[in-house]
Amino acid sequence: MPSQQIAETVSSLMPRAQAELAELVAFKSVADFAQFPKSESEAAANWVADALRAEGFQDVALLDTPDGTQSVYGFLPGPEGAPTVLLYAHYDVQPPLDEAAWQTPPFELVERDGRWYGRGSADCKGGVIMHLLALRALKADGGVPVNVKFIAEGSEEQGTGGLEKYAEAHPELLKSDSIVIGDSGNFRVGLPTVTSTLRGMTLVRVEIDTLEGNLHSGQFGGAAPDALGALIRVLDSLRAEDGSTTVDGLDGGQTWDGLQYDEGDFRKDAKVLDGVGLIGDGTVADRIWARPAVTVLGIDCPPVVGATPSVQAGARALISLRVPPGADAAEATKLLRAHLEAHTPWGARVRTEQIGQGQPFRADTASPAYTAMAEAMRIAYPGEEMQYAGQGGSIPLCNTLNALYPEAEILLIGLSEPQAQIHAVNESVSPEELERLSVTEALFLQKYATS
Repeated sequence: MPSQQIAETVSSLMPRAQAELAELVAFKSVADFAQFPKSESEAAANWVADALRAEGFQDVALLDTPDGTQSVYGFLPGPEGAPTVLLYAHYDVQPPLDEAAWQTPPFELVERDGRWYGRGSADCKGGVIMHLLALRALKADGGVPVNVKFIAEGSEEQGTGGLEKYAEAHPELLKSDSIVIGDSGNFRVGLPTVTSTLRGMTLVRVEIDTLEGNLHSGQFGGAAPDALGALIRVLDSLRAEDGSTTVDGLDGGQTWDGLQYDEGDFRKDAKVLDGVGLIGDGTVADRIWARPAVTVLGIDCPPVVGATPSVQAGARALISLRVPPGADAAEATKLLRAHLEAHTPWGARVRTEQIGQGQPFRADTASPAYTAMAEAMRIAYPGEEMQYAGQGGSIPLCNTLNALYPEAEILLIGLSEPQAQIHAVNESVSPEELERLSVTEALFLQKYATS
């Protein structure tokens, strides 16, 4: 059977996949060149470009994007008249955070307890390897039945929009009939899942000033307006008593009607401390996939160590607002800024500034591509049916591609299931998931070619 041949080929290629992922993980490709040398990202980009050339891709190029990073592009021609599928992943990674908290070096792929550990192993260097495995399996099974465009982004984690701007300036480059974004993940290991919605995001900085300078709290405290106290009041106004997000004018009552997230499982996945309650109301899926969610990302104020008994003259914070599908991120930004300004107490001077923004996304799950993916997952994961889940995070490129190519079908799969701990210390990937999803993608390309 063709599907068995593909599965056997992918299985035989797993040692090579592990070696290649180790090479790719070794590059410290964090696209923040104040922290890590640009040469590390450039070396990772060249590794991907060389891998594409080795697989017969044509027109392989390092695209200099407007944010100063490089995306890697290649084209693999298929049979005449075949549809074109764009395969996406990104080779840039999050910083390792506290390297001392890693059990093994973050930029060294280490096998432990049946998983492969290393920064980017799941998010999303593993996605690059997944695409390569699928294509190699198809080549061994008679050839790749579609035209393939491959794009590996170099700054997805930074959210600086380099590839989005490049695609908008070169709209023909990524044009395709179907797009597979390899930057998502299964709901659970072994449960095949497509991500059908993404929350968008807006970042807003708020600054509050009350005095010309700090004052002695014993001499002036009690009457002098405290900017840090004012900021705390403003931030507290963004949540109801149960922790639900409350931005004036922003709908927070949406519901999720797909796959549900058991509260006990969520507590375990999120590592919530014993006795600490979850915030918000509705189901867990409602809260993390269908509703807005505000998070205070940082506050500029004196640290506890070295603090003096002073009334603070100024304070500021950076606020993230996740925007659910069906809402407009630009409108949500306006509402958030208006809320912050309206809830600033004591006549304090307040300034708000938008730092970044990405729109939410909702896929057309009734399309032929989703039918083909469901059939592929049914074979690659015997006894399981494809599930639909949301994702709390945003991938702004999805909306760019959706706007540029409204007829293209966009699917999100990948290796970032809960145990992967992406963006955290000790990130890892399940080699079994890498193998099964590579088989899934190969079967999908076969089925999509004839759909």
